[in-house]
Amino acid sequence: MKHEKLLRFTRREKLLGFAGKKTLKLISLLIGVCLASFWLVEQSPVDPVRAYIGEMSVTPEKQAQLEEYWGVNKPPQEKFLNWAGNILKGDFGISLIYRIPVIDVIKERFTASLILMATSWLISGILGFILGIIAGMRKGTWIDKVIKTYCYTLAATPTFWLALIFLMVFSVYLGWFPIGLSVPIGVTAGNVTFLDWLHHLILPALTLSLLGVAKIAMFTREKLTEVLSSDYVLFANARGEKGLNLVLRHGIRNVALPAVTLQFLGFSELFGGAVLVEQVFSYPGIGQAAVEAGLRSDVPLLLGIVLVSALFVFFGNTIADVIYEFVDPRIKQEEAAS
Repeated sequence: MKHEKLLRFTRREKLLGFAGKKTLKLISLLIGVCLASFWLVEQSPVDPVRAYIGEMSVTPEKQAQLEEYWGVNKPPQEKFLNWAGNILKGDFGISLIYRIPVIDVIKERFTASLILMATSWLISGILGFILGIIAGMRKGTWIDKVIKTYCYTLAATPTFWLALIFLMVFSVYLGWFPIGLSVPIGVTAGNVTFLDWLHHLILPALTLSLLGVAKIAMFTREKLTEVLSSDYVLFANARGEKGLNLVLRHGIRNVALPAVTLQFLGFSELFGGAVLVEQVFSYPGIGQAAVEAGLRSDVPLLLGIVLVSALFVFFGNTIADVIYEFVDPRIKQEEAAS
């Protein structure tokens, strides 16, 4: 009983320590991202008043009012403190492009991107894992060489180039998929069917997923090769266990969790790829909104997206760390040993 109580106490202490460290890291990250992004915007030639006015003709008095509202003539530190204070209250400001609260734009666009990224994340994880298992089982054969060549080619392929090729082949020449957008043109949101939405999602999701296949496939192949050459697998082989049954029983169970962990660590690459894919396919997600905000000097929206993207990547890394620390600490020990 004493041993069980001590074990529970140790686990609770470890969990509290982990949560405390992660909270401090998150706070440090957000402060650092806020300072860096705000400083970069301050150093850029972006003029929020000019971006808000656009092509409209305004009187000097009205322009002076807008400059006062945006705090153009205030010292940078005062502007930063005002902006950071509003962020703490949940007020990200008003988007200069959409003329609605930034938080509403981010909610709508990030939801669309989340569906795209989650679909791609699942496809790339499953496909990469299957290819890695096949390559590991057939190491040195022509199947292994074909899969490795395929992975090396994908790893060296720029995202936007692959997206353009898919768009030209499957949308322009073959006409299997729509050229862009997430819903048919001229159809209201209430009249969009699930099949319409799925039809528009397939090509962007497929493009984005293929970019993550190579990393998971090569990692799974390497890990499975190590497992199959271990002593306990050689012993199982000597007992008569062979082929797919041997891999299913001793290989996949030791390879799956590290592969899932690696997939969570790829959230930053997933987000970066989504920005390019959404731009090519005119997919109305957070990546396209970020490009529009940058090109049209929508400072409040751009800063809001930077914060959300930082939180997204931090969330993925935190899940991977939880797996490292609590689900299977052997992963961390193996990496430390190597």
